[in-house]
Amino acid sequence: MTRKIALVVFVLLAIIFNAEAQVRDTIRIPDIPGYVTLKYDPHMHTVFSDGAVWPTVRVHEAWREGLDGISITDHIEYRPFRNDVVSDHNRAYEVARPLAGQLDILLIHGTEITRAMPPGHFNAIFLEDANPVDVDDWRDAMVAARAQDAFIFWNHPGWARQQPDTTLWWDEHTWLLENDMLHGIEVVNGRSYYPEAHQWCLDKGLTMIGTTDVHNPIGMDYDLSMGERRPMTLVFATERSEEGVREALFAGRTAVYFDNKLVAREEYLDALFKESLQVRSVTRHSGSYGVTLFNPTDIPIEISKARGNDPSFEFFRTTTVPAGGYRNISIYISNASEHDQIELLLNIDNFIVEPGKGLPVTMTFVPDNL
Repeated sequence: MTRKIALVVFVLLAIIFNAEAQVRDTIRIPDIPGYVTLKYDPHMHTVFSDGAVWPTVRVHEAWREGLDGISITDHIEYRPFRNDVVSDHNRAYEVARPLAGQLDILLIHGTEITRAMPPGHFNAIFLEDANPVDVDDWRDAMVAARAQDAFIFWNHPGWARQQPDTTLWWDEHTWLLENDMLHGIEVVNGRSYYPEAHQWCLDKGLTMIGTTDVHNPIGMDYDLSMGERRPMTLVFATERSEEGVREALFAGRTAVYFDNKLVAREEYLDALFKESLQVRSVTRHSGSYGVTLFNPTDIPIEISKARGNDPSFEFFRTTTVPAGGYRNISIYISNASEHDQIELLLNIDNFIVEPGKGLPVTMTFVPDNL
């Protein structure tokens, strides 16, 4: 009897744990007008280079975390398990593709071109065949990737092992840019944000990319049980498809999501902000305005007072509207009854439009009872 009870308990626990493992998260980040917002991680590794997991694990991880798409980008040159797995550079993609189709994860074929600095490491995605990229000269590797209409981006430009003192743009990168073989840069790689790369994207018209570059199981690098999320690229696509992702990346319609922050060009952050913060109520009192704000997204909205506000308005220096939550704010005005509306100049500090600068916004509040 004891063995039967133990067996029943074991089976029930197995069912519970299996059901828990199959729960898919939802990342609440809004679409913007004209586009669907896709969550995409275009840089990760498996045992087919120097990663610690089988390719299907990357698909399962992405599905559970609510991503729309991934690229497995195993190194062409660095394959420490080459004696244990086949050496065909397409094999990880081929192994992962059936499961990605079943789980409706966009699996975009890619590889990493791993060279010394300059020029450093690059990912080429939207490949048909990664094997032609396996050549000695880095220029020939880039040409082989671009011949397949690949989107090519520079990985971790400020990586201390390659640029230990200063994050530099080299002549080799100018050559790549001028020859249509550099289309984006990782502004965020794992837990590292590279302000230099952010500025280069703005100055040179390059697409902003955010990735994990994950090698371990994702749960070893990010505490998913506590709500931590991986960094990723938000792609503003005309449709949820591989071609939709391709078109948006080449057009530069992306934002980088990491550590409860967003990095993007101002037009996209402004569009995201307008879809993210809702004014639920505005009440006018004898000496103040009361405003209730709601944030339906999974990204807290960090707000600070900007310069240029009416000096007679007294309100917060900083405040945060929590993810999925409300914030009540008061604006003290001695002659509130004379104002049929008020206007505040604000900065959204965690919506980063350029290094060290949050998104500037103007919010106008009209009392509900007018």
